Amino acid sequence: MRTKPRRYLALWFPWLPCERASRCGVLPEAAAASALVARDGQALRLAAVGVAAHRQGLSAGMTLADARARCPDLATAPHDPVADSRELDRLAGAMIAFTPLVALDPCDGLVLDVTGCAHLLGGEDELVAGVLAAAGYTVRHALAAHAAAARALARHGTGHDVRALPVAALELDERALSGLRRAGLKTLGDLAARPMAGLAARFGEAAVMRLRAILGEAGSPITPLRLAEPIRLETRFPEPLARTDDALDVIEELLTRAARIMEERQLGGRRFRVVLHRSDNVRPRLVVETGQPVRDPAAVMRLLRERIDTLSDPLDPGYGFDAITLAVLGAEHLPSRQIGLESGKEDAEDSIAALVDTLGVRLGEERVSRLVPCDRHLPEKAQGLVPAAQARPAPWPAGGETPPRPLLLLDPPQPVDVIAGVPDSPPQRFRWQGRLHDVCLAEGPERIGAEWWRKRGGHIPGNAGDTRDYYRIEDGKGRRYWIFRSGLFGETPGPRWYLHGLFP
Repeated sequence: MRTKPRRYLALWFPWLPCERASRCGVLPEAAAASALVARDGQALRLAAVGVAAHRQGLSAGMTLADARARCPDLATAPHDPVADSRELDRLAGAMIAFTPLVALDPCDGLVLDVTGCAHLLGGEDELVAGVLAAAGYTVRHALAAHAAAARALARHGTGHDVRALPVAALELDERALSGLRRAGLKTLGDLAARPMAGLAARFGEAAVMRLRAILGEAGSPITPLRLAEPIRLETRFPEPLARTDDALDVIEELLTRAARIMEERQLGGRRFRVVLHRSDNVRPRLVVETGQPVRDPAAVMRLLRERIDTLSDPLDPGYGFDAITLAVLGAEHLPSRQIGLESGKEDAEDSIAALVDTLGVRLGEERVSRLVPCDRHLPEKAQGLVPAAQARPAPWPAGGETPPRPLLLLDPPQPVDVIAGVPDSPPQRFRWQGRLHDVCLAEGPERIGAEWWRKRGGHIPGNAGDTRDYYRIEDGKGRRYWIFRSGLFGETPGPRWYLHGLFP
């Protein structure tokens, strides 16, 4: 009996960190180029780059200062390798729909054993198309009879011939690769034509072992993930339930059981689905999503009751419910948290998340937005709106020595007429909306430089602008304003003044 040849599908997500960060609102989606940064000693370096940044010559390991010099409009955010790892785990879980044998290829790839799976979807082309659609990220892929060959082709090749791959496919250290190139060995085919013993003696046994694995002369088994069973609970009744309130009590009991399972797995649910099986074979469904992972039954029950209240048709038990099922369709890591003696930051964050979820159920998720910080130092550009349910709360920059700023900004800043004692001094009097205000107190200036890497032109808004000097001033009636002068004397022919914000 002939053994069916094995087939492996390797997936490589070259821009996974930046694409993930853009989707969750950490990086602006409209940025011309983006990168994630991490601290290395006293320097900030690029930990990952997006495709646009890569095309402009940026790469991981480059200092942020060098990257800014090459790409002035680069948008950056802190690198979160833990979030990347969780996203790769999620992608691996999604691939289980195509094959039960899925292995992680840290930190940005997967290897699938698709032997015998292609015919279920109509062939290898259809299988690959389905996998790529399910991935949802930019991905390079390759099929081969060996896992190492598929991986090397996905990351370093443009065809199906492993012998044409560059020696970089061995993924040796740079010293070993330089030695191979100096010896005139540029492809794996060049290496395969040489005696293996001589290669091992000169370049190390690791080079030979990796070469043989890619060529299929040595085994390259994968270690499939042991994916946790999905959380799905069901309760059947000997007699149909005739009251909706009784059904809700059963749902709450199912949520309590699901919470215990999630507690053991250190998970929190993001999407919950309840199916009520009526005696007449009608199956109404209730689906709720949360902005943050949760496993508190009371929180999910509040959302389910909100969902029931928003239904166009009331939840009718008809002749009664024979069974009720609960499925946790989306789950994320949620560690156990010790409850403090006093309410603190965690309680406030939980309350905000609960409010976001409730408003999302009532109004629609797309109508509830959250402000997230952006990598811009101009006040009007330092934040952006993203859907609250999809965004992870990003940490806002610490205030440090930055002077206080108003919560209310005028968009756009409104021009004002100012009288100052000397050109660079604070305002003594200003006219806004036809009213004259005498300045009693003034603090400043807080100088914010122009974004010189952006297009210059005009005084305000939408471009680089000029250097700004901000003042916090108070008029004779105790009202406080945030005013700035756009342009320095000597920098622009006629500096102008604008009112940008109001203090409460």
